[in-house]
This record gives sequence, structure tokens and C-alpha cells, in this order.
Amino acid sequence: MRKIPNAELGRLSIEAFKRAEKFNFVVVLDNIRSMNNVGSAFRTSDAFKCEKILLCGITARPPHREITKTALGATESVQWEYFPTTLEAVQTLKKQNYIIVAVEQTDVSIQLHQFKPIKNKKYAFIFGHEVKGVSENILPQCDMALEIPQFGTKHSLNVSVSIGIVLWDFVSKIYLSNT
Repeated sequence: MRKIPNAELGRLSIEAFKRAEKFNFVVVLDNIRSMNNVGSAFRTSDAFKCEKILLCGITARPPHREITKTALGATESVQWEYFPTTLEAVQTLKKQNYIIVAVEQTDVSIQLHQFKPIKNKKYAFIFGHEVKGVSENILPQCDMALEIPQFGTKHSLNVSVSIGIVLWDFVSKIYLSNT
């Protein structure tokens, strides 16, 4: 076994990434307070060829040193847009026929492993504030809620970890599965 050097990984250039067809989803950051989490969202969104990130409310926007430090250049590859409120972002996405998905523990959440995304449908995954979660006024606007099963004493994951889990699950089910 040998570790593959970066030069052999066949990664897209920033320009090639911008031209490449993206997967049918967007990430919505609902009032994320940590710039490190924002940077991580960019980096993970780049890894999974996200269409766009919508930064809402108090969520910091590039360019900023703390975002850039964690994003490792992904703020240059991933398209993003700012909305003063998450509600405005969700209303815009609804007009564009996205299925609006809160990643949140609710009384009607679907466990992530039971989520069956539909190929050729567009999804918007909303990730909420690190302490408060997805804003209460956004939940009624959502078509569904997904919950990541957890088995320990804590019932929350860092938002950047949640983003990685949900995006991997979605991409693997839609784009890597043979079913």
C-alpha cells in the first residue's frame, strides 16, 4: 500500500470545477455562527460537487481569513449566495422546485438511512445554528426533515460533521448506487 500524492489524484482545477455539471443539491446555512464551520461547509460542498451554498442571516461570508483557513480554497470553487434571512432563501428555492429538507430532530424526522432521494429531483439541505438548530419558523416551510441516528449520550453533532454525513449519504445513494 502507498499513499497517493496530490499530483496523482486527478483533481479538477477551479475552472474545471466551475464548468463541471454539479449534483442536484444545494446547502443552506441557517445562521451558522462559526466561520470555521462555514469554511468546512465550503470544503465539503466542493468534495461533493454541490451546486451552490446559500449563506443566511448571521452566517459569515467570504472573503474572511477564518473561513478561508478551513475552506482550503473551496470558496473559490463553490458558488455561493447570501440571503438576509433563511426564509427568503427557502422561498426562492421553492420557486425553483427544490425539495426543502431540514436536517433536524423533529417529531416527523426520517432517519437518514431510511431516506430515499429521488433521482433527477433537486434538493436543498438546511443546516442550522450550532446551538439552536434549524430556525423554528423554517420548519413549516420544509418538505421533510432528516435526522442522523446517534447512539451515545449526546444528541447532536457538529454542524460541519452533519454536513459531511448528509452529503455523502445523498451522493452515494443517487450518484454511486446501481439501484
